[in-house]
Amino acid sequence: MNDHIIDMERARREEIRWMILRALYAAQPIGTTEIIVMAAIVPVCPDVTINEIRRELDYLAERDLVTVSNTHMPVWFAKINRHGIDLVEYTVPCMPGITRPKMW
Repeated sequence: MNDHIIDMERARREEIRWMILRALYAAQPIGTTEIIVMAAIVPVCPDVTINEIRRELDYLAERDLVTVSNTHMPVWFAKINRHGIDLVEYTVPCMPGITRPKMW
């Protein structure tokens, strides 16, 4: 039972990461705030929190898929980079930790 809960939490994180990448891909070339990213995710995941968004933005930045700035300010700003674009456009393999749907 406990393993199931952990798997659900991991699946949620990985899905949120993919949705963040998609939102930032749509916000090219300027990027956008965490608030706009969250607004894009809420229809799919209504209970998502700003802390989850920040945690996953940090994860994606560590994977060199996005650039996050203004982390010292009340609202963070994020922009997808070339590695993230390649991932969203299915031109590179998807690494573990992100739930990218199979290409249709």
